[in-house]
Amino acid sequence: MEALTKCPLFKGIDYQELCQLLEKILYQVKKYEKNHMIAQSGEECRSLMIMLKGSVKGEMIDFSGKAIKIEDIEPPKPLAIAFLFGENNTCPVNIVANNSAEIFHLPKKSVISLMQLSSAFLNNFMNMISSKTQFLSDKIRFLSFQTIRGKIAHYLLQLAGPVDGEIMLSKSQEELANMFGVTRPSLGRALRDLHNEGIIEAKGKSVKILNREQLIMQLKK
Repeated sequence: MEALTKCPLFKGIDYQELCQLLEKILYQVKKYEKNHMIAQSGEECRSLMIMLKGSVKGEMIDFSGKAIKIEDIEPPKPLAIAFLFGENNTCPVNIVANNSAEIFHLPKKSVISLMQLSSAFLNNFMNMISSKTQFLSDKIRFLSFQTIRGKIAHYLLQLAGPVDGEIMLSKSQEELANMFGVTRPSLGRALRDLHNEGIIEAKGKSVKILNREQLIMQLKK
């Protein structure tokens, strides 16, 4: 359980104290193979899940059946933490194993017990809920851009911040296409068009914003 000490939920709690806390509650550690459906969209969240090994992805399925990847989650992050409590506490996305994964499951009653036993855990939980809410708000705003160009513009402007320097993309075009919920050829065409129009300069994974005003205009189309 030493891996749990690296999870933000247990910040400020050392290994010995964590072991003492875990002796007082129920929990499970489960293993999953690659492509295993760990949780399905709409399914009730009955436990807090924390990544111990491997990697999983959260994805949504649109009306055409295309999977839109929301994010990859690796140790020591928790899964769907913002949806454990509430009237409609269902998983908002499908959670699928990217590879062999090991996940720590903490039933809801055990989470409440930990909150009562440890003020540090309670504080960490509330901080993570707030951060996750802000993240989801940004995602919703991003997905609201209907055009591919708008999505590209939003993504590049977020990476660049207030300075129009060189941006090194950490994702491939295929990964970006999955994140945007579009095909790779469509993404490639949109990037070429923005390049040819002098709005950006794109060379492989290197991108420069040449005309910030015109790039911002893409958000309004």
